[in-house]
Amino acid sequence: MTLHTQGLHTLEPVRAFVAGNAPVSFTLTDRASAHAWMADTLRRFGYTRASRADRGVLRHYLTTVTGLSRAQVTRRITQFLAGGRIADRRSTPAAPFPRRYTAADIRLLAEVDALHGTLSGTTTRKLCERALRVHGDVRFARLARLSNGHLYNLRHHTTYRTVRGAYDKTRPVKNSIGERRKPFPAGRPGYLRVDSVHQGDRDGIKGVYLVNAVDEVTQFQCICAVEKISERFLVPVLAAMLAAFPFTIRGFHSDNGSEYLNRHVATLLEKLRIEQTKSRSRQTNDNALAESKNASTVRKHLGDSHIPGRFAHAVSAFTTDILSPYLNFHRPCHFPTEFIDHKGKRRKRYRYEDMMTPYEKLKLLPETAGDLKPSMSFSYLDAIASASSDNEAAKRLNEARTQLFQLINHSQQYAT
Repeated sequence: MTLHTQGLHTLEPVRAFVAGNAPVSFTLTDRASAHAWMADTLRRFGYTRASRADRGVLRHYLTTVTGLSRAQVTRRITQFLAGGRIADRRSTPAAPFPRRYTAADIRLLAEVDALHGTLSGTTTRKLCERALRVHGDVRFARLARLSNGHLYNLRHHTTYRTVRGAYDKTRPVKNSIGERRKPFPAGRPGYLRVDSVHQGDRDGIKGVYLVNAVDEVTQFQCICAVEKISERFLVPVLAAMLAAFPFTIRGFHSDNGSEYLNRHVATLLEKLRIEQTKSRSRQTNDNALAESKNASTVRKHLGDSHIPGRFAHAVSAFTTDILSPYLNFHRPCHFPTEFIDHKGKRRKRYRYEDMMTPYEKLKLLPETAGDLKPSMSFSYLDAIASASSDNEAAKRLNEARTQLFQLINHSQQYAT
C-alpha cells in the first residue's frame, strides 16, 4: 500500500481523517507494503506510548485505510507490539500430517474386500495380518498394523470407491395386488381415495395412525384411528369405515404403501366386491384428493403433535362420531366445474356458487337413490343434517376436541 499522507504527523489530522473531514489519497499495491505502512504508522505515532483513546483512533485509522476487519488489525498490532514488525504469516503454511497408508495400500484393501465380500473390520484386519505373517506377502506390511477405526476411513476414500465402484439400479417393487391406474367414477359416488396420516413418534413411543377415506365425487369423508398400521388393527377398522359410508362402495384407491397392498386388505375388498387400484409412478395427482384432505381436515383438527397409540380408541371415537359428521353435513367444500379452454385443454374452475356440503352434493347427483345402501334413506340422512345447525355442530366439535386433548395431555403429564 502506497499512501500520500502529507500533513499527517500528529493525531489531529488522523482524527479528522477518521471522522471523514480530511481527504487523504492512497492506492493499494500489495500485502507486504500494507504491513510495512502499518508498522511505520504505529511507530511514527508512538502507539506503545499512546493513551487508550489515542490507540482507539489509530486502530480505527488503520481499519479504515487498509479495509481489514477490526480483528485482523488487532492481530497485526499484537504482532507489532511483540516484535516491532508485521510479517505475513501465510508464507509458512503448516506442515501436513505424514501419510502412513499409500494409494497402493488402499487399492490392496479394496482387492481384499472384493475377494472376501467386504467382511467386518476385525475379520479384514486379521486377513491382512495373516497375509503378511502366514503367507509372507510383503505388500501387506502396513495394512497388517491397520486399526479397526482407520480401516473404515480407508473404505470411504476416493481411491477405494474408484476401485470398488459397483452400483445397482433401483429395483421397482413388484406387487400384483391392485391395478395401477387412476379410477374413473363417471360421476357416481362410491370411489374412495384412501391415505394414512401418522401422528409421529416420541421417546420410542409410536403415535396413532389416522386412516382418511374420501369419496372422489361427493367428498364424503370418514376418518378412523388405529394403534398400529398392521393387518391386526387395520382390517377391522377398514371394514367399519367402509360400512360407515351411506352409499355403495365400488372402488378403493391408495398409494403404494404396504399397509393397503397386502393379501388381508385384498381379501376384504374382494369379499365386498370392491375394485382395488393404486397410484401410478410419477403421477402425483392420482391420490391428490386424499392428500389435500389430510392437511385441510385431519391436520387442521388434530394438529401435528404426537398422540400416543394407546389413545387410538378415544381418537377414533372422536373422528367417527363428531368430526366425520361435521365434515359431511356441515362443512362446505369446493366442487370443480370442468370446461374446455380456447386451446382445447380441459380446465377446472371452482366457483363460489358451486360450494356445498358433501351431503348436498350427494343429493344433487342423478339417480343417487339407487346408489344408497339398502339400510340407508334420504329421510334418515336429512334428520342427521337438520339435527343441529352448522355453528352448533362446530361448537360441539370444538368441545369434544378440547376434552380429547385434555385427556391426552393429562395422561402424558401424569406418566412423566
